[in-house]
Amino acid sequence: MSEQPSSLHISVMPDEVVEYLALKPGGVYIDGTLGAGGHSERIAISLGEGGSVISLDRDAGAVRKAKERFQGTCVKPYQANYRDILTVLEQLNIETVDGMLLDLGLSSDQLADRERGFSFDADGLLDLRFDTTEGRPAWQWLEFLSEERIAQVIFEYGEERYSRRIARAIVKTRKKNQKPYVAAEFANLVRECVPQPPGKARIDAATRTFQALRIFVNDELGALGEFLKSAPEKLKPNGRLVILSFHSLEDRIVKNAMRECEILNVVTKKPIESSEEEMERNPRARSAKLRCAERK
Repeated sequence: MSEQPSSLHISVMPDEVVEYLALKPGGVYIDGTLGAGGHSERIAISLGEGGSVISLDRDAGAVRKAKERFQGTCVKPYQANYRDILTVLEQLNIETVDGMLLDLGLSSDQLADRERGFSFDADGLLDLRFDTTEGRPAWQWLEFLSEERIAQVIFEYGEERYSRRIARAIVKTRKKNQKPYVAAEFANLVRECVPQPPGKARIDAATRTFQALRIFVNDELGALGEFLKSAPEKLKPNGRLVILSFHSLEDRIVKNAMRECEILNVVTKKPIESSEEEMERNPRARSAKLRCAERK
């Protein structure tokens, strides 16, 4: 397998992922968030001959690139939402697997796609969908959602304390027919609503709002909840479930689901975090938390 030269994405905690999956030679594993394929590749290399990695992603572009990259290997990419894991395994005639991985972070390749609106300086419309054939893009939601509902989404999914001020500004510009739905214009509108402390801010003021709208548009928390309910029963005894999350909402859901599931034993009593060295090399790793549970 070769590196994908067109990819900007650096996989977070690849060594820790392999360690906590406790890979079995010749085993069958699910990578529910394929992205640029970094984790799938590391799993495949560790498995050796006879193993299999079933890699899922909602993004058709990511799956297309992965099929080219992993042709002739044990990595098998499929376009699917990880919330549909039971359907996927049924279609593949697979009863149980040896382990599953989810990396809930946004891919750097998606951020670099200026037509999708994931990046704050993108000149494309504010789309934010992982699968552009499903649902409404974010800019369409902002056309008709009430000010109250917009504020609720930004507060609940982005934990943004200035959500009401941002929602008010969105509706105000909408009424004037000055619709700031190009991603860069929308980011500037949000920044104007969020006071910044003196000096250089650690994160962009638009970060929490973009995160909130992305989670809402893709129903990310709903998908995560469905996966966590159905996935454990498809693990073999001693099979591992490893999940990388990047903000407190996801981590809370993962932590509680692992603790409350009667057929899982929690392996990581506290979340595993990236090393200082990795955070220096890959700033996206700063907020990552890895949790692991094992099938009884």
